[in-house]
Amino acid sequence: MRTAPHQPQVDRLEIDQLTCWRLRTAHAELLVAQQGAQILNYRRHDEPPLIWLSPQAAYQRGQGVRGGVPVCWPWFGNLQRNPPAVQAMYQQPAQAPAHGLVRSLDWQLLGIDSQDDGVQLEFFYDSAAQPLADWPHAAELRLRIRLDERLHLELHSRNMGDTPLAISQALHSYFAVSDIRQVSVEGLHGCRYIDTLEDWQTRHQQEGALCFNGETDRIYLDTPNQLSILDLAWQRRIHLHSSGSNSAVLWNPWIDKAQRLSQFAAEDWQGMLCIEHANVMDDIRVLAAGEQHQLKLSLWSEALSQ
Repeated sequence: MRTAPHQPQVDRLEIDQLTCWRLRTAHAELLVAQQGAQILNYRRHDEPPLIWLSPQAAYQRGQGVRGGVPVCWPWFGNLQRNPPAVQAMYQQPAQAPAHGLVRSLDWQLLGIDSQDDGVQLEFFYDSAAQPLADWPHAAELRLRIRLDERLHLELHSRNMGDTPLAISQALHSYFAVSDIRQVSVEGLHGCRYIDTLEDWQTRHQQEGALCFNGETDRIYLDTPNQLSILDLAWQRRIHLHSSGSNSAVLWNPWIDKAQRLSQFAAEDWQGMLCIEHANVMDDIRVLAAGEQHQLKLSLWSEALSQ
């Protein structure tokens, strides 16, 4: 007699001030907040989390949650460090908040699609129906999140106006690691990068795998579709496969900066690493009227061979 397949389970729950959705499958569990359409946590059964969430995370309306996968849009980081075309989209660039305008707003949940092998949520933000302050443009933003044996994210940006729209963006993913000093990032060999801690100087290329021995804040350019995090202590490799992105930001605050971060304990820098698949610097997107761009990321873990 055949056993019935494990049916995915979706539950709505309130965590402090935020409406969240918990997805469970035979393989994994995922927690998503409706505010910002932000993934908060992702864990496969019988292994440590893949996505890191701060133990001091605050679930407050109008405030970003530390950790998970915040959506940075329609710009990434400090707007004044963005190319002029992106800055020109916003009417008050000197007062612009970091990482755009949609992280702390509620998105509309369009639907939940549950099948035997997984479950998908689709979130939607329409800047014409819900105008963004000082950003007078019509755009539709969709985030599809699919959980099966892997985690898949698709961020769709469509210009609904009649003039070109310049955006930068990122999936600001916080990955859980055993100890940042003992992990490395594979796949960046030969990529040029901007070191924001060295007066934003452009370095010619990364040599070999990237290891960590201090604060790191780099923008990698001409990045490949496949990156991975090698974690020997947890005996796993996290694979990251992207499309629609030729840039990535790698960040860890290390000891001193960790003391100054909100929702962040002094020792939390040891257990997290941000790899933010992006469209930044010379990888920004200028969308013609009606044009759409898709930024996609799939991630999964693999045990190391003994």
